[in-house]
Amino acid sequence: MSTAEKLSWTPEQYLARERQATTKSHYYQGQIFAMAGASREHNLIVANLVASMHSGLRGKPCEVYPSDMRVKVQASGLYTYPDVTIVCGEPQFEDAHVDTLLNPLVLFEVISESTEGYDRGAKAMQYRQLPSLQQLVLIASDRVHVESYRRGVDGGWTLWESSDLTGSLPVPAADVMLSIAEIYQRVEFPPEQASTSEPGI
Repeated sequence: MSTAEKLSWTPEQYLARERQATTKSHYYQGQIFAMAGASREHNLIVANLVASMHSGLRGKPCEVYPSDMRVKVQASGLYTYPDVTIVCGEPQFEDAHVDTLLNPLVLFEVISESTEGYDRGAKAMQYRQLPSLQQLVLIASDRVHVESYRRGVDGGWTLWESSDLTGSLPVPAADVMLSIAEIYQRVEFPPEQASTSEPGI
């Protein structure tokens, strides 16, 4: 990530700037971080997720948003753009612009080598501070591997993971099962990566 030149921004200044910008940026603790472009594999996985979730949610009181929907973590002040966001029931937004969601139910992040540390670390930690969030899914873009963190009734988080293309990812909060093969449809990896079944760290 690269920060903008201004030393510090208020959330209001960030939002005003962001709504006029042609590219997207994250915001945290007064700093604006430009989002890097995504790889073909990343974009294919996101498109597959949106298509599969849209089909699975048909007839349910839920909505699926691609990465243009901004999410705010109120506890930390982070503004960011998850790759895919699910909300069920009445969506809550920060203001009348209806472009900053406050109550996501499920979040998906497609991770790559350059973003893995942040996605697994600081960002995931802040996502878990969202009271509405019931599931956080991390999907590798350089190999077949899916990790799902689900919030329990005690507030703790349980990990489920798979590197099996024949398996399915349960999304119980939205009553959906996602085929892992569909998530990775048309995504190609180098032979040595495609054959690797060891889970990520």
